[in-house]
Amino acid sequence: MLINNLVAFFQAAGIVAWPLLAFSIASVALIGERLYFWFRVYRRQPQVIRDVLRVYRTQPTIAIKKLKVNADLPMCRIFLEALGLEDPNPEEFRLALESAAQAEIPILKRFNMIFDTIITASPLLGLLGTVLGLMRSFSSLDIGAIAGAKAVEVSGGIGEALTSTAMGLIVAIGTLLFASAFRAFYLRQSALIQEYGGQLELLYRHQYQKQKVRDDLYATA
Repeated sequence: MLINNLVAFFQAAGIVAWPLLAFSIASVALIGERLYFWFRVYRRQPQVIRDVLRVYRTQPTIAIKKLKVNADLPMCRIFLEALGLEDPNPEEFRLALESAAQAEIPILKRFNMIFDTIITASPLLGLLGTVLGLMRSFSSLDIGAIAGAKAVEVSGGIGEALTSTAMGLIVAIGTLLFASAFRAFYLRQSALIQEYGGQLELLYRHQYQKQKVRDDLYATA
């Protein structure tokens, strides 16, 4: 029964139902990918980064190994880019962190343009279906023969107009809700990258200064 109702609803939307169906399928697929991505990030990354920062104070090599094991996480890749440099000074280390963070932005914002396109185009397609449905109704309208087949054509055109509008709004609103959530996740992740990146930079500066002092003492010995 539900499937039959959906098929009838789809057929009633007219020709614009096809691009709206394509938009809805694309939206569901991309939303699924983004949900999996952000679930993986928020489930594993906070604990991994806290462990890395804690271990890096005394055992930098073990911290780097832990980052490599979790290199599918954005922040781990950022840390690895900076820690992979050979004896950088603090300024070079900071620049490496910033460059790696910039490189992760397209991954964190993936599909945002597609979501924006779907959100913008779906209501317009629904409006197009409304216009086409009303045109069909008016072309079928005959004041002298308003009953029978003519009435069916008029009501069918009005139904197409209303159904296409509803379908366009459903696709746009559903996509908008998830796209807004993903933007919030991105903003939160950007703040965390700055926070944890700053902590790692402070740890590195501290270790760099200690190493420099040891080198100076060795040189004067």
